[in-house]
Amino acid sequence: MNDTHIAAGAAQRRDEAPPAVTRRTGLAGMIGTTIEWYDFYIYGLAAALVFGTEFFPEFSPAAGTLAAFATFAVGFIARPLGGVIFGHFGDRVGRKNALMLTLFLMGAATVLVGLLPNYHTIGIWAPVLLVTLRFLQGFAVGGEWGGAVTMVVESAPDHRRGFYGSLPQMGVPLGLVLSTTVFAAISPLPDEALRAWGWRIPFLLSIALIGVGLFIRSRITETPTFVQAKESGRTRKLPAAEAFRNHWKAISLTVGLYVSAGVPFYIVSVFVLSYGTTELDLPRGVLLTGMLVAALVEALTVPWFGALSDKLGRRPVFLTAAAFTALLAFPFFWLLESGQTGFVWLAMLLALAVAHAGMYGPTAALYAELFSANVRYTGTSIGYQLGGVVAGFVPLMTGALVGAAGGASWPISALWAVSALIGLVCALIVRETRGRDLRSGPGAEG
Repeated sequence: MNDTHIAAGAAQRRDEAPPAVTRRTGLAGMIGTTIEWYDFYIYGLAAALVFGTEFFPEFSPAAGTLAAFATFAVGFIARPLGGVIFGHFGDRVGRKNALMLTLFLMGAATVLVGLLPNYHTIGIWAPVLLVTLRFLQGFAVGGEWGGAVTMVVESAPDHRRGFYGSLPQMGVPLGLVLSTTVFAAISPLPDEALRAWGWRIPFLLSIALIGVGLFIRSRITETPTFVQAKESGRTRKLPAAEAFRNHWKAISLTVGLYVSAGVPFYIVSVFVLSYGTTELDLPRGVLLTGMLVAALVEALTVPWFGALSDKLGRRPVFLTAAAFTALLAFPFFWLLESGQTGFVWLAMLLALAVAHAGMYGPTAALYAELFSANVRYTGTSIGYQLGGVVAGFVPLMTGALVGAAGGASWPISALWAVSALIGLVCALIVRETRGRDLRSGPGAEG
């Protein structure tokens, strides 16, 4: 082995965090994102089940539900802005402080939603304040994912980035488990009690979760990669401008990769609750239980797919899952429309624990490996959150499409399939990133 290789190996070892720090950072990333996505999802569940009547009672039931889904989409509009702002501070000042602030803002907005008077109490101010708080939620989440993923991936050993990077990804199904569990617990309440005070319980419970998350995050440290970039003067004054100027192809590809996973996910986790109860007359408990079981299994399959990408590469795992997702688009609704509890649960299990997990597990490492250290927080956040803007309008779009199609599901299946194919094409274009030196520049295109 020559002196160059020895020096490179020594430098790489200095960039790797100690194993205990890696594990603690991975745990903090997982718990933090779980709490943030719990907060984000309880809003989606409440929008599907309650907000239409509580905040838009002047509308018809269908129009009220669409209006509630529109407020759900507002959070996604705010996410790219949060990604730019928090990414700026994360790439210039440090990942940890930015992540502490995102968690606090998310928790504060969520608790205030739980305390918000309804339309009958304060009139038009109720939906106005609801939209404002939803915007703050989206703003906070916009800076959360990129920071959590960047910290964990930069702290992980090269050969286990896929696995460790998938730990923050587990926050999505675990957040869905928490939110669905709480809503399942309150769903047996009479409709009058559920609308009067029951829906507020999940939002107010966020106080305790945020306290736990802030304590855990306070104990993590900055990554060696960021410390080295800062000490060597490689941080940028305007990371967002740098990202768009030199990494625009990587950003475009990450948007497409997100759309393929995000659109089907929000169809299942948000829209199906409303569609299943109103169009298919499925019991609310059956849908919530099916989602809970599928999310629990996905919490196990996400890290499995992440670890698999360490062995096979990010692209092969993602490509296979995207192809499966496209093929599942129409059978998913056939299973749902059967009305049989077992088939309904099977549909959700395939959609979340296989299709979504297979795409979502490898993408944390893939996104981080596409960007250089001085814009990594910003670049991953912008790409992910711009894709989120598209996915965030899914409940609103699907509700309108079903209404126009007289309750038929085929337009939703078509939207699902097209989204998966977009990700498939992007995965064919992107270069394999497994093993890339995180200190070096990117090379996204194939």
